[in-house]
Amino acid sequence: GASRAPDTSLFVPVPLKPGLDGAGEEDVGAELTRPLDKGECGRHREGMGWGKEIQRLGAENGLDARLFHQAFISFRKYIMESSSVSADLHIILNDICCGFVLPGHVDDLFPFFLRHAKQIFPMLDCMDDLRKISDLRLPPNWYPDARAIQRKIIFHAGPTNSGKTYHAIQRFLSAKSGIYCGPLKLLAHEIFQKSNDANVPCDLVTGEERLFANEDSRQAPHVACTIEMCSTNTPYEVAVIDEIQMIRDPARGWAWTRALLGLCAEEIHVCGEPAATDLVTELMYTTGEEVEVRNYERLTPLTVLDYALESLDNLRAGDCIVCFSKNDIYSVSRQIEARGLECAVIYGSLPPGTKLEQAKKFNDPDDPCKILVATDAIGMGLNLCIRRIIFNSIVKPTVNEKGEKEIDTITTSQALQIAGRAGRFGSSFKQGEVTTMHRDDLAQLKEILSEPVSSVQAAGLHPTPEQIEMFAYHLPDATLSNLIDIFVSLSQVDGMYFVCNIDDFKFLADMIQHIPLNLRSRYVFCTAPLNRKEPFVCTTLLKFARQFSRNEPLTFDWLCRHTKWPLAAPKNIKELVHLEAVHDVFDLYLWLSYRFMDMFPDAALVRDIQKKLDDIIQIGVCNITKLIRASQSAAAPGSAEVVSEDFPLSRTQRDPRAVSERHGAASTEALSIAVEAAGLRRAKNVRPSRLGGRQEELKSYGRGSLANRLLREGLLTQEMLRQLESEWQDQHRNGRYSFGSKRDDQHSSKETRKKRK
Repeated sequence: GASRAPDTSLFVPVPLKPGLDGAGEEDVGAELTRPLDKGECGRHREGMGWGKEIQRLGAENGLDARLFHQAFISFRKYIMESSSVSADLHIILNDICCGFVLPGHVDDLFPFFLRHAKQIFPMLDCMDDLRKISDLRLPPNWYPDARAIQRKIIFHAGPTNSGKTYHAIQRFLSAKSGIYCGPLKLLAHEIFQKSNDANVPCDLVTGEERLFANEDSRQAPHVACTIEMCSTNTPYEVAVIDEIQMIRDPARGWAWTRALLGLCAEEIHVCGEPAATDLVTELMYTTGEEVEVRNYERLTPLTVLDYALESLDNLRAGDCIVCFSKNDIYSVSRQIEARGLECAVIYGSLPPGTKLEQAKKFNDPDDPCKILVATDAIGMGLNLCIRRIIFNSIVKPTVNEKGEKEIDTITTSQALQIAGRAGRFGSSFKQGEVTTMHRDDLAQLKEILSEPVSSVQAAGLHPTPEQIEMFAYHLPDATLSNLIDIFVSLSQVDGMYFVCNIDDFKFLADMIQHIPLNLRSRYVFCTAPLNRKEPFVCTTLLKFARQFSRNEPLTFDWLCRHTKWPLAAPKNIKELVHLEAVHDVFDLYLWLSYRFMDMFPDAALVRDIQKKLDDIIQIGVCNITKLIRASQSAAAPGSAEVVSEDFPLSRTQRDPRAVSERHGAASTEALSIAVEAAGLRRAKNVRPSRLGGRQEELKSYGRGSLANRLLREGLLTQEMLRQLESEWQDQHRNGRYSFGSKRDDQHSSKETRKKRK
């Protein structure tokens, strides 16, 4: 097909020093004519009729209006500031200055102008090469070893708790050699354990860890790994790719595509939702490989209840409340404790060891802890004995393909994955139940669960280090972030694929741009798995890169100084959050130690203190309600805000038993919604999304506390409050909740774009 026009807004001009372009020739030019009168020159240049004809010539050479304008200004500046120019250019300029302008003279300048344009925009000269490098249209061809064998693909399709992965793993264990690829360290660990327990020697490979079954560190014939770490050039008899529907993940999908197209195994067992069957079959059609689909039904019944929980007084043993924000986890666990009940807590940023401990505590029939409060982190990787799943809310912050934050009702796929955790086969509960916390969410949850799961449309791809290296060869002056942008804008993909969003990569690339590193090392640092919302982890990466660039190894002592190790048990939520960040820093060190062993030499010591830190975090999580209490009493009295990085999504009213209701006539729903909506819109990159009347989800439990704080700080007046309230009531009467008109939306996204530039 015709290649699309490049996005020239990404072309950053290379700064040229004012020329000694014709060093040594200046006298020739001046002798043949006379020294240039720059003032005269400038005047003539202003009036020079570089009309449509010249612009047309420019366009033929890849200069669209934007580039032409930039190049013209740069060329003029270059001539005015250069102490000398080449003889032929000198003569033409002199003729123009002296008024000997013959027809065609201005055009005679064009080759010099074009040469200048290509110096400041080097991509103009190698567009065809760049397009070839960024052509992502035949991904199967990237894996010649896999194409050299005829692989058998078996798709185990079924919902959560249908035994699909169990059957694939049985085949893995019976094979002479095998590889398991999963989305989480926890899952890789579980298969590693299971395999070795079954006397099938199996190694573990994750980004941060390598464990060998053999004591002499010889490779075992079986390996369990996180999917990004799988080898596409080692031959195996059987490969298992778990949770294949994640091939559509906007950030990580590329790893599933790579495994599916690239693994060298005679049999590939793919496990996941039936929604991915068609795409996998189509992808395998392009490699000439048949797909055998085996369908599984759920092993235990799952019932959606006809009543909501409505009050935490109605909790019973085996209940799991699912929240989509950390603040809600804190709020709910606090209120459960106020009722004299014990609960376990599981959320994404906890270390794997702590998650396992909390799961064990909840599963243990002899432990008094009978309630679990968790995020959707329980949807994968943990075996839990849950009788009933209770959705605290049914909206969730997500990041779309453009990397913008949205708040959206959970998808059918997400709802099924979480709800399916109730009544696990082989657990003490023979059937599962699911409901919501709030009565008005229940009808919508039923609707979501009854809808067919939308089929997986496309598989993720992302540029390889080799491709970026070839780009850099052609564009040596571009920053890595800019290279990636140009790559994605020029890349061409088949309809079955999409390019994953590379925002995290670009964020790190921009952050370490000023540090002198070779391209390969820079690329590795930018692919480090870290949460960019954690400032401590980001600044640590920056320090790692800076020291690395000076060729100074990052020692255990250095890391202890930086993290202030040893650390005490946390006294409040803020300290717990910091310990989680330190755990991530240790992970980052270990991840880098496998890529730069000489520069991160103390992995063994770091692993030891990381285990100790895991124990300290476990103590904190076991006492989480005490930490929440400490955080709340330290904050403004009655303030329910504990950590504000993600605002609460539940409407759980604060329990009078937990916190005495605060005064303040200002504590209206209107305010809590309006201010949160405004805060949402202001937050960079946040795009209010189709809430379909779910706006009331945003009524926070912290009613009033925000109002009073904003009033105290002078950011809000009583008048503004009254206006917000009346606006909200108008909207309520019209039955409409919206975050502002589409026009506002477009305006704010333009603003965001401006800020980003």
